[in-house]
Amino acid sequence: MSDTKTADRVYYPYRLLAFLLFVLLFLPALNPARISSLINKSTSLLTSAISYGRLTENMGRAFNKGWILESTMKLVRWSAVGVDIGIVAAAAGACLSLGNRKCRLLANILSLVGGILGVISLIGIRTAYTQISATTKPDKVGPALPGSFTFILILFILMALVSAVELFLSGKPEKGEKFFMEEKFRLFLLLLPFIILTFVFSYLPLWGLRYAFFDYKSGDTLSMDKFVGFKWFAMLGRNKQTRSDIIRVLKNTLAMSGLGLLTSWCPMVFAIFLSEIKNSRFRRFVQTFTTIPNFISWVLVFAIAFCIFSTDGFISSLMMNMGVWSQGKNFLMDGSHTWLKMLLWGMWKGLGWSAIIYIAGISGIDQTLYEAATVDGAGRFQRMWHVTVPGLMPTFFVLFLMAVAGALNNGLDQYLVFENTANTNAIQVLDLYVYKMGIVNGSIPFSTAVGMLKSVVSVVLLFLANGVSRKLRGETII
Repeated sequence: MSDTKTADRVYYPYRLLAFLLFVLLFLPALNPARISSLINKSTSLLTSAISYGRLTENMGRAFNKGWILESTMKLVRWSAVGVDIGIVAAAAGACLSLGNRKCRLLANILSLVGGILGVISLIGIRTAYTQISATTKPDKVGPALPGSFTFILILFILMALVSAVELFLSGKPEKGEKFFMEEKFRLFLLLLPFIILTFVFSYLPLWGLRYAFFDYKSGDTLSMDKFVGFKWFAMLGRNKQTRSDIIRVLKNTLAMSGLGLLTSWCPMVFAIFLSEIKNSRFRRFVQTFTTIPNFISWVLVFAIAFCIFSTDGFISSLMMNMGVWSQGKNFLMDGSHTWLKMLLWGMWKGLGWSAIIYIAGISGIDQTLYEAATVDGAGRFQRMWHVTVPGLMPTFFVLFLMAVAGALNNGLDQYLVFENTANTNAIQVLDLYVYKMGIVNGSIPFSTAVGMLKSVVSVVLLFLANGVSRKLRGETII
C-alpha cells in the first residue's frame, strides 16, 4: 500500500529541485558547459544548447590550429541540449505532480528520465573537458571545469533518486483512472509561463545591479579587490560636472513626463468622441488609422519626419516651389521647442493605441444609464459628460497613477533617433543619459548606479501617488 502522506511530503523537495534546475538554464555564471576560457562568460546553459555559433564564436583560431577539435565542441553542444531536455522534463514533472495519482505517475517517470538524461549529458561535458585538457596549448584555450558542474550533477542525481522514491511511495493509479487536476492548480499552471517570463526578464536582470558597487570595466571579472562600495553613488553629488548633467537630464525628463501627464486625458477624450461616431465603417477606419502608428518603430518615424521636415523634405520643397522661401529649412536641426515636438510625435504615435483601453471601458458602461439620461432630457454631450466620463474615471486614475510612477522612464528610442547637435541639451532624458554613459562612454558602474537611483525614485513616486489617491478618492492600486 502506498504511503500517501509521505509521498506528499517528498514532493516538496522534488519541486524545489526542479525549480533550482530550471533557474540554472538562465544563469551564465552557473553554466556547466563553459569548459574553456574562450567560451563567452555571458553564455547561459540555454544559449549553449540552442546556439552553436554563440558557443564557439571565439574559437575560430583554436579550430584552425587544432587546439580544440570541432567534434569536442559539438559534444559540448549536444550534451548541453541533453541537460536542457532533462531540466525541462523535470520541470514538466513538477507541474504534473500537482494532479492526481495518474498525473503523478507520469510526473515521476518524466523527472526520473530527466534526471538520468541530465547525469549522462553532464558526463558528456566532462568527457569534452578531458579532451580540451589534453590540448598542446592549454594556456591558449584555458580548459576549466566550472565549479557549478558538481553542484548541478548532485541536483540531477537527487532528482533521479527522489523520483524513484516517489514511484515507490505513490503506487500505481487505479484501473480506469483518468488524468485529473484541481481547478486551482490548472489556473496556476496557466499563470506559470507569465510568472517565469516576468522572473527571467524583470527579476533575473537585477543581478546586474552589483556592477554599481565595483570598479568594473567591460571585459573584466568581478572580484572583491575591485569593490568600491558607494563610490559611484557619491560621485553623483560630489562631481560638479556630473551634478550639472544630472540636473539638466532630470529637468528634461520631468518636463517631458509632466507634459505627458498634463495631456494624459487626450486618449480618453479621443475614445469618447470615437465611440460617438455612428457610421461603423468610418469609426473602424479612424480607429485603425490612429492605431497603426504604434506599430511603427521610432527609426521609421524619424524617416517619415526626415522626408517631411528636412532641408529637401516635403515642406521645404513646397515652400520653395511656391516662391515663399529662397532655400530649404531643416526643422529637425532646430533646437527650439524640443519638449513640445517630442510630445506631439509621441501623441501621434500612441494616441490611438492608448485609446483602446478606454474604448473597452466605454463598452462596459451600463447602457441603462444612457437610457435614463435620455429620458431625463440629456443631450449627447450631456450624456458624455455625466455618464461616459464618470464611468471612465476609475480607469483614467489607475493609468494616471502608473504614469506618475513611470515619470522617470521615458525610454530612449524616440530621443536617440531625434537627437542632434542642436537639440542634445534639451532632448537628453535619463534613459538616454544612462545609455550613453554605459554603452558609449563605457562607464558601466556609474550608469548602473544612476539606473538604480532612478528605480528607487520611481518606486517612491508610485507610493506617493498611491497615497494621494487614497486620501482624495479612497481607492488605491496597491
